[in-house]
Amino acid sequence: MERAHIEVTIEKKKNIALIAHDSKKSELVKWCMDNKEILLRHDLCGTGTTARLVSQKTGLRVLGYNSGPLGGDQQIGAKIVEGEIDLVVFLSDPLTAQPHDPDVKALLRIAQVYDIPIANNRATADFIITSKFMDMPYSHTVIDYKENIRHRAEFMEYI
Repeated sequence: MERAHIEVTIEKKKNIALIAHDSKKSELVKWCMDNKEILLRHDLCGTGTTARLVSQKTGLRVLGYNSGPLGGDQQIGAKIVEGEIDLVVFLSDPLTAQPHDPDVKALLRIAQVYDIPIANNRATADFIITSKFMDMPYSHTVIDYKENIRHRAEFMEYI
């Protein structure tokens, strides 16, 4: 079966999710300070403590969701599915086990499914934030999952 595709546009003003594991929170706050002038032009959200720390330390407005272990990663994932998150900066700690690791993996997977840029380390975040696409709309083609599901449902009717 050939999959249907649709064109999706990430607008000039981005909706950016900010997430960091405990050992990476200070690094994310510093990254936000270093990129404050760029981030001021976009809408920011984040999980629990990360959102609060970034807001307090940088003066940036950050809409806060639950902390990661309490469902914040899942809330961000749901916003990606709803088309309300355009970019994720998630500074994760690869050397420390996380109690909510399945939620983290689900968030990474859903960003991949919906072709959302996601930075898992500072270098990638630096590349993304300085990209020419941060100051302009970005159109790209993604799989039309709604059409794919509809087609599969029709096919199942014949079984």
